[in-house]
Amino acid sequence: MSKEVATDFLIIGYGNTLRRDDGVGPRVADIVASWRLPNVRAIASHQLTPELADALATAEVVIFVDAQRADSNAQPPAGVTFTAIGAAEDSTRAADTHMSDPRRLLALTKQVYGRCPQAWLVSVPGVDFDFGESLSEQARQGVEVALRRIRLLFTSQ
Repeated sequence: MSKEVATDFLIIGYGNTLRRDDGVGPRVADIVASWRLPNVRAIASHQLTPELADALATAEVVIFVDAQRADSNAQPPAGVTFTAIGAAEDSTRAADTHMSDPRRLLALTKQVYGRCPQAWLVSVPGVDFDFGESLSEQARQGVEVALRRIRLLFTSQ
């Protein structure tokens, strides 16, 4: 079992910070970490990896944050989605070394640790995935919307 202290909330923001809007997940995780809230842990990651299962095993709620390619005319907050998710049904592929799907990481956590936290996937729309570190205006607005809704989730639990 994990040796870490139990965490009420775990935020995992993932994506490539060198591909502009693809970096929204790590950006959200870094901002949540700066809040320094008790029982909230935030991890910014380039991709989902099996090692993250250890952190999931100690969390009550995990929030995955990632970018999604969007129509350049879509406007937040309609573009930012919060979707409840569960472990993938096909756990035979759960131990792959690179994971792009949070559901597979949840399945691995369940398989190895015998438990799986309540989970949400937050998708923030992005329109520019070219090389660079800055976010498009739409992605910046989506990050703000996601952060407000994540903070509300903390206070409603």
